[in-house]
Amino acid sequence: MSAPQLSEQEQLRREKLAELIMMGIEPYPAPLYPVNIYSTDIKEKVNDQNIGEYTDCCVAGRIMSVRDMGKANFAVLQDGKGRIQVYIKRDDICSGEDKSLYDIVWKKLLDIGDLIGVKGYVFRTKTGELTIHVKEFTLLSKALRPLPIVKEAEGQTFDAVTDPEFKYRQRYADLIINPAVKETFIKRTKLINSIRAFLNEHGALEVDTPVLQSIPGGAAARPFITHHNALDIPLYLRIANELYLKRLIVGGFDWVYEFSRNFRNEGMDRTHNPEFTILEFYTAYKDYFWMMETTEQLLEKAALDVCDTTEVTVGDKVVSFKAPFKRISIFDAIQEHTSFDVSRMNEEQLRSVCKQLHIQVDNTMGKGKLIDAIFGEKCEKHYIQPTFIIDYPVEMSPLTKKHREKQGLVERFELMINGKEIANAYSELNDPIDQRERFEEQVKLAARGDDEAMFIDQDFLRALEYGMPPTAGIGFGIDRLCMLLTNNPSIQDVLLFPQMRPEKKFSEGEESTEQE
Repeated sequence: MSAPQLSEQEQLRREKLAELIMMGIEPYPAPLYPVNIYSTDIKEKVNDQNIGEYTDCCVAGRIMSVRDMGKANFAVLQDGKGRIQVYIKRDDICSGEDKSLYDIVWKKLLDIGDLIGVKGYVFRTKTGELTIHVKEFTLLSKALRPLPIVKEAEGQTFDAVTDPEFKYRQRYADLIINPAVKETFIKRTKLINSIRAFLNEHGALEVDTPVLQSIPGGAAARPFITHHNALDIPLYLRIANELYLKRLIVGGFDWVYEFSRNFRNEGMDRTHNPEFTILEFYTAYKDYFWMMETTEQLLEKAALDVCDTTEVTVGDKVVSFKAPFKRISIFDAIQEHTSFDVSRMNEEQLRSVCKQLHIQVDNTMGKGKLIDAIFGEKCEKHYIQPTFIIDYPVEMSPLTKKHREKQGLVERFELMINGKEIANAYSELNDPIDQRERFEEQVKLAARGDDEAMFIDQDFLRALEYGMPPTAGIGFGIDRLCMLLTNNPSIQDVLLFPQMRPEKKFSEGEESTEQE
């Protein structure tokens, strides 16, 4: 396969690279550079009283713009935390008759996108902007590819790159030119740290469970399959970590959790990616009522930690994470939004209701999936404020304990926010005989063609036979929760590297179409 054809700008930058090397300037020097302050530190800490103390500032970053003033330049430098203006004057960095450092290197051989280090003192310009007066600069990395053009004026961004193909495929460039994108991922880390702190403070233990599994258990989903050469056996990428965490409850841990990378070989849309992050935790001697209260506390804290408020803007709505949250049974929700009482209907009656509601179904779908389809099509979208949908039929929940009071139901809830499921929780089934029967029902569904039906996990059944305490468990969709707290409409916007098709131009040697 031939190398991609270079654009005029890319070729020009390579020529500048060669000239720098001929001048004896290392374009990619040793990595140590003595950074002692960030742009945000200068903007937050420097004032008219202490500005004289900032005489030896060393900042490293990327050149984002340059204003040529003849024998001096103003430039904007972007470091790891923000942007700062720098002022570079020829007479300050050159001595005697040697003007090459400024006239050749700075003005002719450096480009927007190059990484440099600068040393100097802070002053305030006539317009009041804090600026570093450069006394010394060092080239740290020559950029061979131009950045997409983004115009800025008077604090506003114009012509920002919004093309999803570019943003998701070249996230590294997206992060450089769109500072708000970086803020999204900082908030994502804050969210995970907030949840981890909450769980640790309440006595939970973080654990790791296998990603490669011989049985893809814990959820109704289509798995990815691979092959282990040494063992000569098929293995599946994890679709859920539930059954392993429950094994640990059997083993004597009272509260365990894991931030789990899961993989499901299913469709992709604005709320689904084949690789995603789930938080699951399981707590012995608790039930789904306790789990609802704990979920309210956890999410209220997370909203405060990430957004500094419980009132979060999501699109054109305001979602309140202030506890307590509304609770309604799935049957009541369906009746409220369709006028059908499906609580006592059999499979054929449910198919008839789906037909009347113009919901597409097929013969592989059992009673549980039919009810799920009705709720998903006609009810989910109405629950904007956090709402616990509770008390599901047993057919929808093969891993859930039967309801202590209501025949045919299980102790389960799903948390809906902004019309989407954010969490799914149970009073966990710990009766090994009942669990085996539920798994066998799943096998029957698989025989009918349901490729998301669960496998029978014999080792998990063996674990239950040793005795598992009464347990509450939950799974949170971290990516969807992050979408809410960062006000992003697509899951791809909160994943650093979402899954995409292979890039055509690399496989066929097509010319780059990037902006020059």
